[in-house]
Amino acid sequence: MPELPEIEITVRELKKKVLERTFVDVWTDSKKQIKKPKDFALFKKEIKGKKIRNIKRRAKLILFDLSGDKTLLIHQKLTGHLLLGKWEKKDNQWRPPPGFLSEKMNTFIHLLFFLDNGLMLALSDLRKFAKVELWNTKELLSSEQMKKLGVEPLSKEFTFEKLRKLLEGKKRKIKQVLMDQEVIAGIGNIYSDEILFEAKINPFKTSSDLNIAELKRLYSAIIKILKKAIKLQGESISDWRMPDGRKGSFDRYRKVYRREGQPCFNCGTLILRKKIGTRSTYFCPKCQPL
Repeated sequence: MPELPEIEITVRELKKKVLERTFVDVWTDSKKQIKKPKDFALFKKEIKGKKIRNIKRRAKLILFDLSGDKTLLIHQKLTGHLLLGKWEKKDNQWRPPPGFLSEKMNTFIHLLFFLDNGLMLALSDLRKFAKVELWNTKELLSSEQMKKLGVEPLSKEFTFEKLRKLLEGKKRKIKQVLMDQEVIAGIGNIYSDEILFEAKINPFKTSSDLNIAELKRLYSAIIKILKKAIKLQGESISDWRMPDGRKGSFDRYRKVYRREGQPCFNCGTLILRKKIGTRSTYFCPKCQPL
């Protein structure tokens, strides 16, 4: 699933190309992914003619601020990613020109927005779990799904003291807390593993048991790893791609995630994989002792 770095990169890249562009049409073969309004004909009617004023990220959500006090919300979920380019329909399939957009992972096109300059904004989504919603902006901002989101870890609000208070008294495993979107917004399975390795903290350790030294290392690691991932244009080990279809390059920096049985880059100990809840967790038992 795309996490904070991948969503941030998507937003930054799209802002370079589609601000002040207008939606002129929309196509889908997966109407169930349009969650609001659920009637696709109504969604199509309301989105046409709307101009893109701004694009923002909140947690793992992409928010298009539109004219008419509307906001288009896209949550890419497990395998979704937004692409920008031009497609032609041949043999009942949308086909891109040769290049990065023609890579297999970019060909699961289930939603296309047509823009007034001839470009198309596409959602490629293998599993078809992504959701799309069109809101009245004020209603969205006051909605439960927005109000319950936690602090943004790259914001000025996210201080060491804020993190300390967030973890205080929490009896869950630190890996689970890092992934809780109502505590800290945007961190998922990949970056929680990488953050905890950087901080030398075992993912099974209870959050409230972390001492001051561990909390300081954790705070620094959250900011360092997320900024590094953005700089390296995200992680494409699975489905996610940049809007031009290219892979991100965080993979060359990845230390533990999906490295089960491989030697730790720091000490040579084999990386372990264990389950926390339903999620696989990767860590070095020597560098991250319990």
